[in-house]
Formats: sequence, C-alpha cells, structure tokens
Amino acid sequence: MIDIDIDLAKTLIQAQFPGWADLPIRPVEESGNDNRTFRLGATMSIRLPSAERYAPQVEKECQWLPYLAANLHLPIPLPIAKGVPSDAYPWSWSVMQWLSGERASKGRIGDLNTFATALAGFLQQLHSIDIQDGPPAGAHNFHRGGLLSVYDGETRRAIEELGDTLDRSMLLKIWERALASSWNGAPVWVHGDMAAGNILVDTAGALSAIIDFGMLGVGDPACDLVMAWTFFDEESRGTFKAQLPLDEDTWDRGRGWALWKALITYGAERAGNRAGTAGTRAIIDAIVGECSTSCDRYQ
Repeated sequence: MIDIDIDLAKTLIQAQFPGWADLPIRPVEESGNDNRTFRLGATMSIRLPSAERYAPQVEKECQWLPYLAANLHLPIPLPIAKGVPSDAYPWSWSVMQWLSGERASKGRIGDLNTFATALAGFLQQLHSIDIQDGPPAGAHNFHRGGLLSVYDGETRRAIEELGDTLDRSMLLKIWERALASSWNGAPVWVHGDMAAGNILVDTAGALSAIIDFGMLGVGDPACDLVMAWTFFDEESRGTFKAQLPLDEDTWDRGRGWALWKALITYGAERAGNRAGTAGTRAIIDAIVGECSTSCDRYQ
C-alpha cells in the first residue's frame, strides 16, 4: 500500500513540475476516498489516485472537464497539468484548479428548496450536453450510468444480512422495482457521484460549484438522483423531483442506486462497529418510509 502524504506530493511536484516547487503544499481536510487531495499554493490542488482502480479517472477528467465546463453555468474543476507514473508513484495524477467554497451540509444551507432547485438545474444542464464520444458507463466509473443489475447480488446479500433490523420485504420490493426498467432514452452525461461532499456552497449557503468528476461517464441519469434520499427532506425532495423532467421509472432506478450504496455502507459500518451508522440508517429509513406511505406501486 502506498503512503500518500505531503512528502510524496512534494516529491512529485519537485520532480515533474519544478516551477511550482516553492509553492506551499498542505492537506485538504475532506480529501475523499478515490483520490488524496492536497492544496498547491492558493489556486491549485494535487489529486493522487489512492489505488490502481481509480487511476483511469485522471485521463478521463483531463480530457473531458474542459469540454463540460464550457457548457455549464456552474464552475467545475479544470485540469492544469497531468503527472506521469514514476518510481515514486506508479499511476498518472493531476494538478487541478482549486475551487473555493465549503462542502454542502444542511447546517450551511438556509433554504433546502432553493438549493434543490439549483442542483436540479445543474443536473438538467449536464444531462443536456452533447455526449460527443464520451466514455460509456463501465468499470472505469463503477458502472454509474449503467445497469443497476451489476449490483444485484451484492444488494440482495446486504438485505438478507441486515434483515434482522430492516424491513426485508419492503427493501426487496424497492430493489426489484428499481431493476424492472432501464433507460430507453439517448445516453447523457452523468456526474456519477452526486454526494454532499462533492458539492460546494458559498458563504450564503448557495450552490457554488460541483467537484470530483472521477465517476464521469455517459448513460442513464438515474444514478445522479441519489441526493433526493441521501440529503433532501421530504419537501425539498419533492422540489428536486419537480425540477427534473424524468419519468417515474428513472426515479425508481435512482432510488435503487441510493438504496444499494446505503445498504452496503450500513452493513460495513455495522460489521466494523464504525461511526456513521445512524446517518446511513436514516437514509435507508427515508427510502422505506417514502415507499411505505406515498408510493402506491409498492403496496
């Protein structure tokens, strides 16, 4: 396992981009899982994939982010330079534009309905950009935008293992409903990891930027809907849904993406006696509660 720390970041900058060698490098508080991120001076960041399976994201981001940025009204990170594999570090890596802002949280957002409207507007714009010859969903982005059935076995095992504390019957109905349809429209660009940690807000709590496009691909937009259940409350979820021109089948698949991730996360947290189980359980309960009370097709 590679120790990805400030010393490594400094070594790579000094060897490959000596013109930036005198700039301060410091860690980012919320660095993420797929990449380790460091600030480089005041306007740049260093992104180092944390494992080989994340390395293909570098080339993809460098190729496609400038194209997407030119067609989006919100800022997204722009690549500045691409590092190459070396004896010090075996994979490609990148230097990106640093975008200011704070990670989205309910405590930083004054009006969830306004935020939901703004986020839906970003997604609608992203999904409308010509896909050119963008990368179809696949292993490079862990099938975001692809078929949810890739995770069928994993999800059913999680439901079985967690059935002592969860409503197994309802979870299976929700999951099977999610699997019952597929995207029949033209493929669209998907961010692939629409989570609060990848969304920035300004000092007033307004949506200001979207970051971390490592899961970028083209395919079914359902995977980009997970914030409806992982972040929004019932009212703002309705606002978010009303702003996106998508059919109920797509929302069913979006609910399936949110459920899959919540179940496997909750299972890992519970097995490892890790912190965070309450938050993940709340996502599962929100999904089940919604379908138990307001979705006739789940009765």
